[in-house]
Amino acid sequence: MSRSAAAKRVPPIVHGRTCAQAARRRAAVAAGTALAAALALSACGSGGGSGSGSGGSFKAADCPKQPTTGWARPVSGAGTHTVRTAMGGVKVPNTPKRVVVLDTAELDSAVTLGVQPVGATRSDVASGFLDYLPRDKVAGIKDVGKIGAPNLEAVAALRPDLILTSKVRDGGRYDQLTKIAPTVMTETTGYPWKQNFATHADALGRIPEARKTVAAYDAHAGRVTKALGGAAKARKIRTNIVRFVEGADTRIYGCQSYIGTVLADIGTGPTDVVDGAKDGLMVEVSAEQMTKADADAVFYAGYGSPEKSKEAQVTGGPLWKNMTAVQGGRSFRVDDQLWIQGIGYTAAGDILDEIQQRLAKK
Repeated sequence: MSRSAAAKRVPPIVHGRTCAQAARRRAAVAAGTALAAALALSACGSGGGSGSGSGGSFKAADCPKQPTTGWARPVSGAGTHTVRTAMGGVKVPNTPKRVVVLDTAELDSAVTLGVQPVGATRSDVASGFLDYLPRDKVAGIKDVGKIGAPNLEAVAALRPDLILTSKVRDGGRYDQLTKIAPTVMTETTGYPWKQNFATHADALGRIPEARKTVAAYDAHAGRVTKALGGAAKARKIRTNIVRFVEGADTRIYGCQSYIGTVLADIGTGPTDVVDGAKDGLMVEVSAEQMTKADADAVFYAGYGSPEKSKEAQVTGGPLWKNMTAVQGGRSFRVDDQLWIQGIGYTAAGDILDEIQQRLAKK
């Protein structure tokens, strides 16, 4: 996910599954569809969000259609093949054995495709790797420095035969990285995550596995849509994603953010407050403007201290408490690592489960 306000303390651009998560997944399957109708017809609460007017009706953002994912041909056997990257064609092994990944999306892709990297950069979390990722899948991965500032000596010491990253993250180090191993860079991260996954799969020699992953995800999204009452009802649900950020204004994520695409895949999406967002990513609002985040349902996360990010102040104040979503019991605090920092199909699957659990049962 691209960045803004670089001078501020801003989190990375931008999961193993516990017993509680597994139980949540099972519970989600049995969820009903009552909420969809309730959301569409909600007439309670004090709006204040864009288009809230009377009756809690919110206007949908003008979201573009997601781009179609292009796939390379599968490879097999020994030898090499050329991957199309942001830096041109790169020759890589057909079956790389020692992979180093330098961002969260690349790590999610590798784990999703059954590849355990030998090295990875660490996230700004206590464990080093985002908590939604299965512990057994990241155990033993060597720390090669912070995201955006990898230790190149540590990378080289692992003798990788493939490095995965993005131009927005490590473009300035491309020449140095290519002296260590073939380096596959996507242009950026976030919104083009589905195409990036296809590029990662090509580099890892896992195209068939990747296409099965995508098909399973699409079917999963379809089940969530059904649980919300079907496509027509899902389209009437306006869902905003709010992130409280230490050192920055509060964010409302737009159509062309990672989480925005996950919402679109089940048929819902943000209100028109995000129309005009730079690159479709997000808009920023102050604590005094928080009612702009109102919607039929609001999911919110925090990065950094709840006090310094103003999460505690805002969610404890009257503007937040009077929003339609809050008064209707449809505001949900979610895990920032999963919903915002984790970018990929493993993260997206867990997010779909949580959306179904939180919304369809209400």
